Amino acid sequence: MIRALPAVGAATGLVWHAGPALAPVVPSIGRGLGVVLRQDDLDGVAITFDDGPHPHGTISVLETLREHGAKATFFLAGEQVERRPSLAAEIVAAGHRVELHCYRHRCQLLLTPRMLLEDAERGRAAIEEATGQAIADYRPPYGMFSAAGLRAIRNRGWRPVLWSRWGKDWDRRATPESIARRVTAGISAGDILLLHDATYYGSAPGSWVRTAAALSKILELLEERGLKSRLLRRGGAATTVH
Repeated sequence: MIRALPAVGAATGLVWHAGPALAPVVPSIGRGLGVVLRQDDLDGVAITFDDGPHPHGTISVLETLREHGAKATFFLAGEQVERRPSLAAEIVAAGHRVELHCYRHRCQLLLTPRMLLEDAERGRAAIEEATGQAIADYRPPYGMFSAAGLRAIRNRGWRPVLWSRWGKDWDRRATPESIARRVTAGISAGDILLLHDATYYGSAPGSWVRTAAALSKILELLEERGLKSRLLRRGGAATTVH
């Protein structure tokens, strides 16, 4: 029994470190940690995009949003912003919001708090310089927080944000119909929707084409159900999927 104690301690430490990474799929964990998965007082839904800006996907998504008079929030990767700063600026100029995803797209579980903050600060600087908009919200790559990473982000003054519904648009088997159906099933005011306007980080090649096609269907479904597409509201109380 005594010999087993170091192993028990190591296992406990691993659970503490990696536990927050389950927040996207176990809402009770997100609720306990105060991570934003929903905004229940939002009079509509918040459509969000990760991993951009992308020279084709972002432009296509922006055009569809313009056609529908819809707004969205883009969680950007700093290294992609540095490659296309004018496209990042175009997102803000069109009335959308930009927030911080990362500089390099790496899993938090593999980073020390110092490495994480160095990456995040580099991403923040790139986004703010390109767009002139201050960062308030942070969403981690792969949607996975570590315990130390979550604490570091909060200490930095950023709000941790995930989502309540996703389209799994990165999957090679996804279709515009499956994406739209998955992300809108049981949808209600306050939901935060996750989509991807880029294919840099593990998404199936060309998946942005399916996402862009799905977006029109999603916006039409929202209109049918009387739900507006709103910007992710800053500074609200953290709520989660019920």
